Amino acid sequence: MRDRRVALVWAAFVVVALVSCVLVLRRDDRLSDLHIYYGALSDLHAGRPLYEFKAANGGPFTYPPFAALVLGPITAVSEGVLQGIWLVATCAAVVAVAGAVGVALTTRQSRRSLVVAVAATVLMLSAPVQSNLRFGQVSIFIVLMALLDGMGVVPPRLRGMLVGVAAAIKLTPLLFVVYFVATGRYRDAGRAVATFLACAALAAVVLPGESWTYWTEAVRQTSRIGNLASLGNQSVHGMLLRVGVDEATLPLLWAGLAALVCAAALLRARQLTVEGRPGHAAVLVGCATVAASPVSWTHHQVWPVLAAMLLIGASGVAQRAAGVALLAAMVVSLGAVLSPVSARPGVQFLFENARAIGVCLLCLVGFGGVAVAATRTARRPAGGRGWLRVGVTATVAVAFFAVQPLPAGADPTFKAYALDDVVNPRYFFVCRGPVECAAYGTDAPVTFGTRAEKTKVRVNGVVSPQVTRLEYFSAPGGAPRAIPLLDAYPGSRTFSFRSASMAQGRLVAYASDGQPIASYDEELAAALRTSTR
Repeated sequence: MRDRRVALVWAAFVVVALVSCVLVLRRDDRLSDLHIYYGALSDLHAGRPLYEFKAANGGPFTYPPFAALVLGPITAVSEGVLQGIWLVATCAAVVAVAGAVGVALTTRQSRRSLVVAVAATVLMLSAPVQSNLRFGQVSIFIVLMALLDGMGVVPPRLRGMLVGVAAAIKLTPLLFVVYFVATGRYRDAGRAVATFLACAALAAVVLPGESWTYWTEAVRQTSRIGNLASLGNQSVHGMLLRVGVDEATLPLLWAGLAALVCAAALLRARQLTVEGRPGHAAVLVGCATVAASPVSWTHHQVWPVLAAMLLIGASGVAQRAAGVALLAAMVVSLGAVLSPVSARPGVQFLFENARAIGVCLLCLVGFGGVAVAATRTARRPAGGRGWLRVGVTATVAVAFFAVQPLPAGADPTFKAYALDDVVNPRYFFVCRGPVECAAYGTDAPVTFGTRAEKTKVRVNGVVSPQVTRLEYFSAPGGAPRAIPLLDAYPGSRTFSFRSASMAQGRLVAYASDGQPIASYDEELAAALRTSTR
């Protein structure tokens, strides 16, 4: 019976993998990151600078130069063939990662085969693995190398080397070096550092110009990676950007929170290692890299999926409930799915940042701590109280966010349109042309309209001559957004911008002396209600 269940689960995995790969190959923008690797390395082989490459979508090559050496052979085949090979390799890496999870979850060989099959299928359904497939990313391979090395399943004389190679391709696994030191694996830490330096040195010899460019310039240019405030970046840094933290405060606050998360995770990981659970420890350290990195796109977030499965496989109501909640956040986008019921910006912020918040809580709790204390009472006869406690805690958490004046994602979709966009009727709809705009020449400082769409709200209008500056606040206490005033037509100035939500929005007009002369908040909400009828 067990063998039959295992076969059925593996059949489900194959179906999900095949369907996922077919859907990826049918996309016009399929494996766009792999396309960047291919194009950048083709340029490099043709003698052009690696870090000056820009794909059709504007994407540059962002990895250390050693990654170019590792990925160099991919140009030996056509890009179409490479795409097929990459998808198969990604699916194989998912199976290997699931095998490591099976080792961490159970010591019984008879049960492990079923656990591995279930873990592989769940991984394949998760957003991070689907993102790896869609973009043709290296992240799943980085996770696999760091996980195997962190668990200590490689031969003793080679331990630490996989982390060194992984960090030379992508820097975030360097946190595992600190983990090795914290757990007394000093030789492994030494091998990891030596391997990392050796890989960087090899790249410097083969690619001296690219190495100089990367280590002196590109490594600090996080803007090359994309818009770090977008919802795809589920790191502490990304969440702080969406909150609207002041630019002067952001670096120090982010560094402090990242240090706290990493320290808590490392301390707990050391305890887990002593308890004989190196798999849990390695996954916890991996989750800390997701939380602490300046950028953690969806394809980086394989670690929290593994953590969710380890929690579900634990004993105790609280840990299993936390695992289910975290897994739900990693499989679906709660911000998009639950937006119809998030009447408050704070609740929407919770949904949109559920992955970042979940990973931070996981690192701070660390597969134990509060969860362990909760499960002690769950093991007593009155174990039903565990579910009650979890429900009350969840209700209190949602209620807390419900009363917060947080912006809905702090407008990761915000954009103020420029003069070149005036011709687009989707962006400028209140007045189109000099005659219509001149008709708005009233005494009101600002005359505007709104239009609601599925994931954003658009606002545009005209301003009177007395207005010299226009700003939009997405929420009380948030940083203002400057709205350009466009001399689109003679005798009138127009503006247009989009925002995630108007629930807490406020538009403020200023005179030439810098003093506010008009403020619109209730009017924004009223106009929005009218536009949605």
